[in-house]
Parts: sequence; structure tokens; C-alpha cells
Amino acid sequence: MKINILLLCIICSWVSSIGFAQSSKPRTIVTTDGELDDVDSFIRMLLYSNEYKVEGLIVSSSQWHYKGDGKGTKFTSEMEMTQKLYGERTELRWPGEQWIYDLVDAYGKVYPNLIKHSKDFPTHKYLRDRIHIGNIDFEGEMAKDTPGSDFIKAKLLDDDMTPLYLQVWGGTNTIARALKSIEDTYKNTSQWDKIYSKVCQKAILYAILDQDATYKKYIEPNWKDIKVYYNASQFWSFAYFWKRSVPEQLHSYLEGKFMGEIINNHGPLLKMYYSYGDGNPPKGEIEDIYSSMEKAKKNQWGSFGQYDFISEGDSPAFLHLIDVGLNNLENPQDGGWGGRLVQSTVTPSRWEDGKAAADFNPYTKKMDDAFAQTRWIPAIQNDFAARADWCIKDFKGANHAPKVSVASKQLSVTRGQKIMLKPTTSDPDGNKVSLKFWQYKEVGTCKEEALISQNGNRAEITVPTSAKSGDTIHIIVEAEDNGTPALTRYQRVILKVK
Repeated sequence: MKINILLLCIICSWVSSIGFAQSSKPRTIVTTDGELDDVDSFIRMLLYSNEYKVEGLIVSSSQWHYKGDGKGTKFTSEMEMTQKLYGERTELRWPGEQWIYDLVDAYGKVYPNLIKHSKDFPTHKYLRDRIHIGNIDFEGEMAKDTPGSDFIKAKLLDDDMTPLYLQVWGGTNTIARALKSIEDTYKNTSQWDKIYSKVCQKAILYAILDQDATYKKYIEPNWKDIKVYYNASQFWSFAYFWKRSVPEQLHSYLEGKFMGEIINNHGPLLKMYYSYGDGNPPKGEIEDIYSSMEKAKKNQWGSFGQYDFISEGDSPAFLHLIDVGLNNLENPQDGGWGGRLVQSTVTPSRWEDGKAAADFNPYTKKMDDAFAQTRWIPAIQNDFAARADWCIKDFKGANHAPKVSVASKQLSVTRGQKIMLKPTTSDPDGNKVSLKFWQYKEVGTCKEEALISQNGNRAEITVPTSAKSGDTIHIIVEAEDNGTPALTRYQRVILKVK
């Protein structure tokens, strides 16, 4: 009997630890309309699928892409821009649904190599089983339940109360349908208050623009307590307008000399990545302005060279979920690889970019609405290049991110106090790791410069004498290895003035 009890305790402890391991990574569902830039974001997202738990992959529609109902029904967009551009349509630039299966199948071909670098990559079958077709007939269609909306509904109602990040790469209509179905089921029952609270507690929408009207018309007025992370300007650093948003000094990380090596020489998944002048016409496009060099040089977004980056406008939604040591998941206002979003003063459940989330751009010497995203481009792109290597190289032949830790991530300090930061570093490849210490002034409430005196891999920080009680100072400890490509991770130390 004692043995059985002991065994039970061991099993319970093991199950508990397994459950913790599974829930320690953020859970996410991707909704996508299959646009060219969704395809490219999807490929990168798959290469980071060991960093979060992919709960679902849902094909949806948007103002730019919808399938039509197959009956010749005519539709006019509710969104002003697409209404003017396309008028009345029976379908619009629909890329089909096979593309998402093809990409996951290509992932399956590189999976045996990816797991040499991380055992946390999901299997091909696991991802295939999580593909569902949502509401795709028209922009904003949310009148009927679909396999995609039913899947989202079930996840919102399950007993896992860890946050569920709903990435909105197209319209919000399939998510809206899931929420409407929940409302229809429970609204007039005694369970409604509990169900409403449960959904609002776990759901977080990360939206790239409004690509249909369902958020404003249905979700916002009926589910006002659902958290929304809304990216309307910073994402352009990774989208079609990148040449206008990204400082010229950083363009090389998005140009063909850098991107072409990644795309062309790293296996079947990255070979499906769209780039300028690649000879691969995007599916569903009415006018292909990308695949030929003649068109690439005369493109409406600017003049581009062969294999230049086109767009991954939706990548900030999953880059936000990658733990690189910046603790942005705890507070999106602190900033990270997915940009920086500030809590709305009007709607407390909403975080937004724009002027309130602008960072100082050292290249233009001006405040810049997009720099909270563009500041990370060198590190993000080098990391992407390393992930590409993971597709074809063994562990010894590729680079892996260094690790950095600090004794305390929050310190109580006084005006004028000097504190010493002594981070420890390690590197899985045995590479040398160098440190840089810098103040993220836009995030902290103390706008004065803290004096940072670095000596090797340690730094003395002097708190400004002008700091006020309650002020915060964010010090970023940035660790970069000397591998190829050089990879970067961070620790954030927040100093709070007494």
C-alpha cells in the first residue's frame, strides 16, 4: 500500500511537471488569409514553432482575399480602400487552401533536421492535424459556423486557462464567428457571466490592422474585456513599405544578398518563400508585380533587386511570443521582437502602437513610430539565417543563441546610487559572448540618462540624481555571440527609484 501511494505521488509529480512544461510556452492559434506575405510569415513562424505551442492553424478571409460562395453571389467590401479598388466582386485574389498544407508538408521534410537543434519542434502530423478552414466565402462573413470557428470556440472554452494568443493575419471574422457561437449558446443562460469571464481572461488578439469590419462591429461592442494588441504602424518594418520604414543603414538585412542565401540554399521549406524576382508568381494575384525583375524594379513599393524581401507583415504577431529575454509577454509596453504596444487610455483592454509607442531613431535623430520594431531587425534577421541553417545542418555545423542571466531582474534603488550588474553568460556552441548594456529610455518613466560604465562583461549603473520616487529605469543587457551568424539574447533589469 505504501509503495502504491509512493508510486502515485511520483506519477502525480511527473504529470504536474509535464503539464508545467507544456504550459510554460505561450499557446497560439494563427488565422491567415493566405496572402503572399502571410506565406512568408508562415514559413518563418514554422521555423520558430519550438518556441510556442501551436494550437491551431486556421484559414480565414479578409478585405483583400476571399473565396466567394461558388454561386456567383456579388459582394462589395465594407472597407473603403478595397471598395474603391475592386468594387463589386464574386471572389477576390483567393490563393486557395492547399498552400497551407503544402507549407506544412515542406516543414515535414526539414523536421528531421530541425529536431537536431531543438526537440521541441512539433511533428509534421501534429501541425497537419491543426489545420482547419474557417470563414472564407467573403470578407467579414461570420454568419455560419465553420470547422475553423468551431475549433477556436472549443479552445476558448476548454479548461486550460493559460493565455491563448489569437494571431490575426487577415480579418477577425472567423474569431468573431467563434465568439458569436459562444454567445448564442450561453448568453441567456445562468452560465453566461462565468463563460464571458473565462473567455476574456484567456483570449488575447494580436491584430495587424483591421482587415474586415467584424472587430469594430461585433467583437469590440460585445466582448469589450478581451485583450487586444493592435499593430497598425510598426509592422510596416516587415511589410511592403519596408524601404520607407526601415533606416537605410539596415536595408542590407532585407536585401537579396542576405535573403537570397537563406531562400535558395536551405531546403524545400525556404524554397517556397516569395521574394522579388524569384520567378515564382504568387497564387491568386490579379496582377503579379513581384516575380519578374522587370516588374520588381518598377514596383509601386519602390525599386527592388533580385531576392529582396517583399513582406512578412504578420510576423510581429508571433515574434512577440518568442522568449529572447525581454519579458515583453508580461507587459507588451516594454517592447520586444514583436514591437512595443502601449495600453490605451480610452479602452484598458487594448494595447496599441502609434505616437505613444514611438522610439527615438538614432539614424534620423527623430522619434519614429516604427522604430520599436526596426531596432531589432539585425538580431531578428541573423536569427532567421541561423534557423535556415537548422534546416540543413547538424548541431555542430550551425549556430545557436547564447544565454545570459542576471541575479535580479528588478532592483530598488535611490537617486544617485551606483549599482553593479554582473551577468553570467554561456553559449551552447562554445562561442565567445560579448555584452552591451543600454538604457531603453522610451519604456522607463525616468527620461534622464543613467550613467553606464562598462568594464568587460560587467557594468556600473549610476541612477540619475534628478530621478523621482517611483520612476523606473530599464537597462537592457544584450548578449551577442561570435558565431556565424552572430546571435543575440537579452535580459532586462528594471530599476525602481525609492
